[in-house]
Amino acid sequence: MEQQIRSIFGLQQIHKFELRKTDAKTRIKKLRLLKQALEKAEESIFAALEKDLRKNRFETAVTELFFTYAEIDHAIKKLQGWMKPKSAGRTMSNLFARNKIYYEPKGTCLIIAPWNYPLQLVMSPLVSAIAAGNCVIIKPSELSSATAKVISKLIADTFEPNEIACFEGDASVSTALLKLPFDHIFFTGSTAIGKIVMAAAAKNLTSVTLELGGKSPAVVDETCDLQQAAQKIAWGKLVNAGQTCIAPDYVLIKTELKQAFVSHYKAAVESLFFTEGSLNKQVYGKIINEKQFERLNGLIKGAVNEGAKLEWGGETDFKDLTINPAILTSVEPDSEMMSAEIFGPILPVVIYADLPEAIDFINNKAKPLALYIFSASRENQNQIINETSAGGTCVNDVLVHISNPNLPFGGVNGSGMGSCHGIFGFKTFSHERAVVFQSKLGLTKLIYPPYGKKMGLLKWLKKLM
Repeated sequence: MEQQIRSIFGLQQIHKFELRKTDAKTRIKKLRLLKQALEKAEESIFAALEKDLRKNRFETAVTELFFTYAEIDHAIKKLQGWMKPKSAGRTMSNLFARNKIYYEPKGTCLIIAPWNYPLQLVMSPLVSAIAAGNCVIIKPSELSSATAKVISKLIADTFEPNEIACFEGDASVSTALLKLPFDHIFFTGSTAIGKIVMAAAAKNLTSVTLELGGKSPAVVDETCDLQQAAQKIAWGKLVNAGQTCIAPDYVLIKTELKQAFVSHYKAAVESLFFTEGSLNKQVYGKIINEKQFERLNGLIKGAVNEGAKLEWGGETDFKDLTINPAILTSVEPDSEMMSAEIFGPILPVVIYADLPEAIDFINNKAKPLALYIFSASRENQNQIINETSAGGTCVNDVLVHISNPNLPFGGVNGSGMGSCHGIFGFKTFSHERAVVFQSKLGLTKLIYPPYGKKMGLLKWLKKLM
C-alpha cells in the first residue's frame, strides 16, 4: 500500500503543474462531473450511511447529499469571479504600479476525513480543492467503511488517479500519507489527532487546515422562549445521535430555569425521536462502534457516581449500539463529562447565577468550535459574543451557520485553524500571490545608493507618512 501511495503521489506531483493552468470553465466541468457521480450513486450512499450510522434517508439527504450539492452549485456559480486577480492598493514605493493578488493552486493536497459525516466531510473540502485547481488524495475513515467504499469507487470511476485518488484503510494508511511532502493538508477530526497531523505536516513545512471540535456551549437566559430553545437544542444535540462536531455539548442556564428546561427538553426529544413512548430507531441513529458506545456509557456512569443526577434517559442497547437521549444536572465541573467533547446523545445542564459567571465558565475552557446563544436581549447577545471566542456562533438557533457558504466555517486554537466553504474554502486551497506590475515611472530609484545627498528625501517621506 505504501508503495502504491508513493506512486500516485509522484504522479500527482507531476500533474499539478498542468492543473494550475486550467481555467474556470475546465474546473466547473469537473465539479459538474462530481455532482453527476454523486447523483448516480445516491442509492449506494443511502445504503452505506444506513449501515454505518443508521442514518435515515431524509437525514442523509439533508446533511450529506444536499449539503454537498449546494456546495458544488455555489462554487460553479462563483468560481469565475473567485479566480480573477484582485486589484490591491498602492504605496509610495509602487505609486504608479498595478498591484494584483493572484490565486494559484497550492498543488497536491491531502484530505483526511472523519466517520461522523463521512460523505459530506470528504466532499465539501474536495469541492474547494477542485475549484482551486489542485490534485487531491483522499483518506476516508475506516470506521465508516461502507461509505468509504462508495467514495473510493465514485472517485475511481470519475477521475484519473494522477488528479484525484482515494485510499481506504486504517491508521497505518494515514501514517504513510503523512510522511509525504503535500502542499496542503485538510484534516477533520479530534483535537488529539489534529496535533499528530500538525506535527507530521511541520516536518515538511506543509500548511494545514484543521477542523476539530471541542465543548460547544449553549447559553440560555431568562429572556428567551424556553420551549423553543429546548426544541432547537434537542434537534441540534441529537441529529446523528449526537455525533456532530458542532452539536451543543452542554447547556448553561439560569438557576431558576433549570427544571423547566429539563421538562421542555424531555418533551421536545419525545416529539422528535419517539413514537408511542418508544425510541424511533428509524429516525434516531446509532453509535458508530462498540468503543464509542462503551465510552459514552462510561461517561454517564462516571458522572452519576460523582454525584450528577440523571434526570431522564440514558438507556442502552448494546445489540444495535443505541444510547437513548440523556439529560443530566449537577455535573461536577472538573468531571470527565465536562472535560472532553461528549460526541454523543448526552446533555449536561450547568447552572449559572448571572451572565458574567456563564462567560467565565466558557472562557475557562478551550475555545469551542461553536457557541449558541438563546436570548431575546440584544445586550446579552452582544455581551456573550464580545467577551468569548468561538469558531462560529448562532443566536437563537443551532448548527445552521454551517449551511451558509457565504460564511467561513472553522475553529480557533483548540477547535481548529483555517476555514472552509464557499470562497473561504477556495482560498484555503489557494495561495494568494502578490504581483506588482511596475510602471516606467517607478519611484524606487529614489532610494538607491549613493545616499549622501538624499537625507532631505527622508524628511519629505516622513511628512507624507
